[in-house]
Amino acid sequence: MNVKIINQITEEKLKKYLSITERALKGIKIKKDISIENKKKAEDMLDMASRYFSDANFYYKEKNDYVTSFASVNYAHAWLDSCARLGFLDIDDDVREFFVVD
Repeated sequence: MNVKIINQITEEKLKKYLSITERALKGIKIKKDISIENKKKAEDMLDMASRYFSDANFYYKEKNDYVTSFASVNYAHAWLDSCARLGFLDIDDDVREFFVVD
């Protein structure tokens, strides 16, 4: 069996994941019909996603630390997926493919 091992994070791959997460962040909003408690949770989760995305895109990437940038952008997207799975988000159809919701 011939297995190709990819053991580096290329600039192209990093840009792809940053782009996906940026589009996902722009294509969501907190549902209006959730409880105040859940709205607060959603706000906290989206704040964490935004902070991890910002760190990935504007801190680690700029320092050419692609490994930490890649880890941060994936953390950001995990926060988004969690918020979506809990039913806290309205997700635009054009970015639904980026979420684990069903």
